[in-house]
Amino acid sequence: MSSDQVLAPATESSEVPAEDRQWWKSAVVYQIYPRSFADSDGDGVGDLGGIAAKVDYLAELGVDVIWLSPVYPSPQDDAGYDISNYRDIEPVFGTLADFDALLAAVHGRGMKLVMDLVVNHTSDEHPWFVESKSSADNPKRDWYWWRPAREGMHGGDPGGEPTNWGSFFSGSTWQYDPDTGEYYLHLFSRKQPDLNWENTDVRRAVYEMMRWWLDRGVDGFRMDVINMISKDTSLPDGHPHIGQWGDGSPYYINGPRLHEYLQEMHREVFAGRQGQLLTVGEMPGCTVEEARLFTDPARAEVDMVFQFEHVSLDQGASKWDVHPLRLVDLKASLGRWQAGLAEVGWNSLYWNNHDQPRAVSRFGDDGEYRVRSAKLLGTLLHLHRGTPYVYQGEELGMTNAPFQQISDFRDIESINHFAEAVAAGQSPDSVLIGLRTMGRDNARTPVQWDDSANAGFTTGEPWIPANPNHRQINAAAALADPDSVWHHYRALIDLRHREPAVAHGDFTMLLPEHEQIYAFTRRLDDAELLVLANVSGRTAIADQIPHAAQWENSELLLTNAPAPEPSQPRLSLLPWEARVYRRVVRSVIWQE
Repeated sequence: MSSDQVLAPATESSEVPAEDRQWWKSAVVYQIYPRSFADSDGDGVGDLGGIAAKVDYLAELGVDVIWLSPVYPSPQDDAGYDISNYRDIEPVFGTLADFDALLAAVHGRGMKLVMDLVVNHTSDEHPWFVESKSSADNPKRDWYWWRPAREGMHGGDPGGEPTNWGSFFSGSTWQYDPDTGEYYLHLFSRKQPDLNWENTDVRRAVYEMMRWWLDRGVDGFRMDVINMISKDTSLPDGHPHIGQWGDGSPYYINGPRLHEYLQEMHREVFAGRQGQLLTVGEMPGCTVEEARLFTDPARAEVDMVFQFEHVSLDQGASKWDVHPLRLVDLKASLGRWQAGLAEVGWNSLYWNNHDQPRAVSRFGDDGEYRVRSAKLLGTLLHLHRGTPYVYQGEELGMTNAPFQQISDFRDIESINHFAEAVAAGQSPDSVLIGLRTMGRDNARTPVQWDDSANAGFTTGEPWIPANPNHRQINAAAALADPDSVWHHYRALIDLRHREPAVAHGDFTMLLPEHEQIYAFTRRLDDAELLVLANVSGRTAIADQIPHAAQWENSELLLTNAPAPEPSQPRLSLLPWEARVYRRVVRSVIWQE
């Protein structure tokens, strides 16, 4: 017995097995950073009213889920990721009544709303920490990580910190409290003390709060740095970096009780609930093998992970040490994740978010080919297996901002890094190069709604200036232009909804060593898709792919460039051109 492949017109659709119909596999998530999305009251800061006014915009784009970055009360030391009350709304954003109205508007248009859950740490102004800090014998003392000075050292003296761990936001992870004579742990800002998940009462309080939001109607949580909640309780020193601080991450990344905690959370919060809920674990340092465990449905931990491997490929010793991205490295990384989660598990797909610079500036060409390269990046991402995330403004092709000096920045990470690097002897100009390229403020400039003052974001003075290019790059212009990045993203989202192979098909990488072309196929039953992308500013020909002649004559579903001239090879790709082909492949079996 032998077989052959016969092409057929692309008019048939494949059935998805019932057991593989998790709704979020065919969904697209849109992330909103509320402070920069839309301001409804003219105070220069985005708010819930501004988001509510744009719900129809999001519905028209076609997204399924809205993820809100934190809107809880906060001193705003880390832009809302330092929470002082888990059961209310930050007044600058609105009220609980405003939130309920937004939630109803989102649900009324058939979309879901996911909250950002930040429970590795709280604000130092949260009542839990205020109590914990009040005395060494307070009942909530053990809700956080308190330790005496290093043996033989005095508290508050240089080198007295309990460990040598360096903070993500520069300096030590330990802050001395002279009133009680001990240090508290903060992996991030000193105003973000880490919760002690070893304490049963802490976990019980977190789960109760999560149930409170679900009862209010939210549809799940994106869990911030959730793989840091379990620490090695011996708190050993980390491997020394260049300079004063060591790397403590082996002792708090994917810690010894993490799986236990996540399974407990699922049992206590999500198990038995009706409705379609979503749980996303942000997990820096997560490997493919670990992601399989976290997202295996049989283990009941989280639905998908948010990992960082691909957004570290253009960095050296730190995120500020930037070097050119090699396409073959990107394909190797994304391809490894596609293969590793092919049978079990699920991944989040993203190029940028509130912590990453703008995708088209980082991975594309934000000059001559801004529109075409932004469409290419969207095409590549959305055609992979996993759930795509669109960060606000990405659908417009928004770019990095033209920051000139340190006073232009607002983000604590950038400001602290600048101060520490300059104090260590680096020149301010060299430090600014890294900040301009990788700084988080690039993602946090206001969404560019139109070409008016402040990009239509606010009638007041924005908390951070709008990018001057909003005169050319804005939503009003994009909606009016059928060839815009926005309309391309809308087509990509629609394709995921109507073509099962996009969400559920197998993934096969092609031309892994090619330095210009990113190519792969997706296949589900008889439906097969081919994705071709020329990730460069030079023409490329994709005639090396298997079955090239057959693909040339297949249905072209989507492209971001004019059709090739008759004199050109059909698989000749213009700079930054991307195409998606579809064919139906039938297996014909006969007896010899």
